Amino acid sequence: MANILPSEKRAQIIACLIDGNSGRATARICGVTKKTVSRLGVALGKACTAYQDAALVNLQCKRVQVDEIWAFCGCKAKNVGPQHEGKGWGDIWTWTAIDPESKLLLCWFIGTRDAGAAYHFMHDVAGRLAHRVQLTSDGHSPYLAAVESAFGSEIDYARLIKIYGEGPKTEARYSPAVCMGARKAVVTGEPDFRHVSTSHVERLNLSIRMGNRRFTRLTNAHSKKAENHEHAFALFAMHYNFCKVHSTIRCTPAMQAGVTDHVWELSEVIALLDWQEAKAA
Repeated sequence: MANILPSEKRAQIIACLIDGNSGRATARICGVTKKTVSRLGVALGKACTAYQDAALVNLQCKRVQVDEIWAFCGCKAKNVGPQHEGKGWGDIWTWTAIDPESKLLLCWFIGTRDAGAAYHFMHDVAGRLAHRVQLTSDGHSPYLAAVESAFGSEIDYARLIKIYGEGPKTEARYSPAVCMGARKAVVTGEPDFRHVSTSHVERLNLSIRMGNRRFTRLTNAHSKKAENHEHAFALFAMHYNFCKVHSTIRCTPAMQAGVTDHVWELSEVIALLDWQEAKAA
């Protein structure tokens, strides 16, 4: 379905999605059905995943920051009932890794927030790096075993453990507890304490929530299928890495990291549909 749409219409649909519009809103704006939007998003998301999986390798990063961002699929975990079993509904976490120098979103994994997901994610991160790096994570305990398994002693790893206090007592709380401070802890190697930080990856969380409608909290803009959630994130990552000029580095993260030599146009991203077909043939 995606391939029979005119190029201009496909570009209009994708432009709406990467600007943070929902699938239903995009369908109204572009004058197409919601199913058409979904099919194009899924097809292009798969192509973006395949391309970035192949392109984001042998990266010359010096430092990496990792974090997890929450969303939900279908409904929140507390509302999952017997009728939802087997649908993959409930809380869904996106693990992200960013290079604070180039701003490159070099790796992500979507799943649960347990040790198994941490293991898969950190091994993927390790396989994309060309040499030893300094790694910073938050205090999430599954990172400890996962980083050791993926890197062994070939890593300078520290954790930034934030200390939270109780927020104001209200009927309902829609913001996190008050951060009272943070503690830096060396896990392995010799990390430079000046660069033990998760600020860049936490700022990425804001970009994700602003640029991907499925991550908007306190709304019904969530995914109903985990696969669609993954494809939507891959499209966001493609635009963030290859198309969006970062105000600090004055180029795209992929250019700064040496992955590409130019700012990608949206038409080049859409052309990945043809690249994916040619690769499969």
